[in-house]
Amino acid sequence: MQFESMAEFFAMGGHGLYVWLAYGATCAALVGSALAVRIGAKRQIQQLKLAAFHQTRCSSESQT
Repeated sequence: MQFESMAEFFAMGGHGLYVWLAYGATCAALVGSALAVRIGAKRQIQQLKLAAFHQTRCSSESQT
């Protein structure tokens, strides 16, 4: 499909609103998913570090 101008390209033959909203929603979903994974991983690492700290602290207290 060839377009005569940039305005025609963005209008997409009258379907531009649907097309660009679909692209935007897909992009937002991908970015949101990536952010959710990153935030979840950071939270999990913090919880693991805290659990390891408590475990070493408890084991050192029981030895004394």
